[in-house]
Amino acid sequence: MNVEILFIAILTSLSTSLVGVFLVLRRLSMLTDAISHTVLLGIVLSFMITLDLNSPLLFVGATMSGVVTVYLIEALIKTKRVKEDASIGVVFTLLFAIAVIIINTRFRNVHLDIDMVLLGNLEFAIFERVTFLGISMPTSLVVMALVLLLNSVFIAVFYKEIKLTSFDAALASVLGLMPSLIHYAMMTLVSLTAVAAFNAVGAILVIALMIGPPITARFFTKTLFATIVLTLAIATVNSILGTLLARVFDVTISGTIASTSLAVFLLVLLFAPKGIIGALIQTAKKRRQIMIASLLVHIQNHEKTAESKDELAYDSVHKHLKWKRQTFEKIYLLAKRKKFVAVHNDLLSLQDEGRSVVQTFYWMEEA
Repeated sequence: MNVEILFIAILTSLSTSLVGVFLVLRRLSMLTDAISHTVLLGIVLSFMITLDLNSPLLFVGATMSGVVTVYLIEALIKTKRVKEDASIGVVFTLLFAIAVIIINTRFRNVHLDIDMVLLGNLEFAIFERVTFLGISMPTSLVVMALVLLLNSVFIAVFYKEIKLTSFDAALASVLGLMPSLIHYAMMTLVSLTAVAAFNAVGAILVIALMIGPPITARFFTKTLFATIVLTLAIATVNSILGTLLARVFDVTISGTIASTSLAVFLLVLLFAPKGIIGALIQTAKKRRQIMIASLLVHIQNHEKTAESKDELAYDSVHKHLKWKRQTFEKIYLLAKRKKFVAVHNDLLSLQDEGRSVVQTFYWMEEA
């Protein structure tokens, strides 16, 4: 396995997932997909001016195209005539279609096509090199390192402002923090990061890396800082694991990393404490707690009454509660294990622990 390829994959995943955290928090995940396609128009328009695929103006044009995409989408949303998802769909398809038309009509014989932007080729990124600090390095490695540094510095310096505008834009506006400025600065970083990653990994992996690690981390964290740290850790693991699997099975690295990100997310979605199975377990636990409470209240209401011999008889309680016998026995054993109930002379009775629990129920109702 080539170490330089691995480092490019890791740096790309770190820089993209870092800004992706705030896209997920702001519910702007689909903007990544839109930006990753519409930057093609910025590249094409810049190439029309420079006629040079290596010109830095292509980088600038692509970044500005991403910012324009965000602006047009928000302009449509503010009209209150078009919803957010429809706005993204309209702007994304329009700008991308214009870029495709220009390429097909004016640049058929130029190495500037859709696959160049969408798919990327991480395996060949090491052949485009630059001398940095006297050392020959892959261009993508240097670029992604600088982008990661830029993203990290911006988030570190404006951490409080970004945090406040992400969770409460109205309060940020009242405090004079100019949330719109912070928002567009962040979107510029998103565009810059996406464009920088295109040459090496392509738009498809950029989308996977920007969204996959953050939504995976959200299952385990409650604070923004913890989310950022765990996101970066997950992004690193996904890149290393994806690169290793690609080498083992001799398949494309970008596609394998994207697939690994999806697989990790699905595993977390199923088995995390906040995941599907975890939610089912919590639901079942709450259901058992409610049934135990129902049993305790039933015993409390019929103790020392004329019908207690029938209502509290071990063999007939389930009929009065309208439970199956098997269900009753399971709930009774749970309550007994907690020292809530006991059986004396074939009649159920509350123990001190159970009586305290019931009194808590009545206190809550009165409150």
